[in-house]
Amino acid sequence: MDAIRYELATRPGKGETMRIADGVTWLRMPLPFSLDHINLWLLRDDGGWVIVDTGIDTKTTRKLWREVFDNDMRGDPATHVIATHLHPDHVGCAGWLAREFDVDLWLTREEYLLCRLLIGDTGKPAPEEGVAFYRAAGFDDEQIATYRENFGLFGRFVGALPNAHRRMKDGDVQSFAGHEWEVVIGRGHSPEHACLLDAERNVLISGDQILPTISPNVSVWPTEPLANPLQDFFDSIDTLEARLPEDVLVLPAHGKPFRGAHVRLEQLRREHAGKLESLLENGKEPRRVVDVFPDLFGAAINDGNRIMATGEALAHLHYLCDTGDMTAQRDDDGVTWFRRA
Repeated sequence: MDAIRYELATRPGKGETMRIADGVTWLRMPLPFSLDHINLWLLRDDGGWVIVDTGIDTKTTRKLWREVFDNDMRGDPATHVIATHLHPDHVGCAGWLAREFDVDLWLTREEYLLCRLLIGDTGKPAPEEGVAFYRAAGFDDEQIATYRENFGLFGRFVGALPNAHRRMKDGDVQSFAGHEWEVVIGRGHSPEHACLLDAERNVLISGDQILPTISPNVSVWPTEPLANPLQDFFDSIDTLEARLPEDVLVLPAHGKPFRGAHVRLEQLRREHAGKLESLLENGKEPRRVVDVFPDLFGAAINDGNRIMATGEALAHLHYLCDTGDMTAQRDDDGVTWFRRA
């Protein structure tokens, strides 16, 4: 297979469902962002349904979920709630759903603990470590003020999680209604992202780890300012290519189901490699993080996407520093300057 191939000509409307395979249902939920939807998955279980990913926690999402309970789940309960990773569109309603059906919430340990930490930031002032992080990237006073104003947004879209979780680990196999799903961990987009593989039916719930048309954001954040998540992402591409069949049906969190996982993984590898090459080609003179945006992004950077652009730019710069191809030096004002070694 030399290209990805979409499996279905149609998709469900927002808040609506579509059967994908025996016992696997696609639920498409709206998001109030430029990326305006997320794909959630209902797996038939003995006497009920396993919910995989949940949407952000808003009145609109909860209303649509209640309609799904009555119409699509046919009044049967959820038996488990699973979140592939900690981002709000995936885990937002997880706590509410787990309490609604009095069931356990499944997450990997790193995702659960970091999610609890970020929810705890809600309502708090921005930490000085975060201010220093974005100052080092080249933010001016107005941009720092915007960061302070928006700090803690995470918890506005994520309901309180249960005080305990059921841990998923790489290689775990869980059985739902006679079908076995293996946990395959990916990293880079988030610390310990869980994909679910049903080898018998050749189906993969990929979350954000493999998306058909957009690249998962791979970013450095103030909580781990010297991280190298792009290396983690490249390592995960190797892992996924080794463990996934080429013709597996990928059920992504955004976009439409497709086949051609290996092709798509190599496209993602080449996309990031191209960004690294651009940074090196233009890296003769010292530059701040905010100065390299044109090398990496086609779209304009503004208050709405500056934080994520900064994180992604740092991921590429840190990768090159770790390989020895670039150097980083902090000046007396606390700003970091990167240049080709």
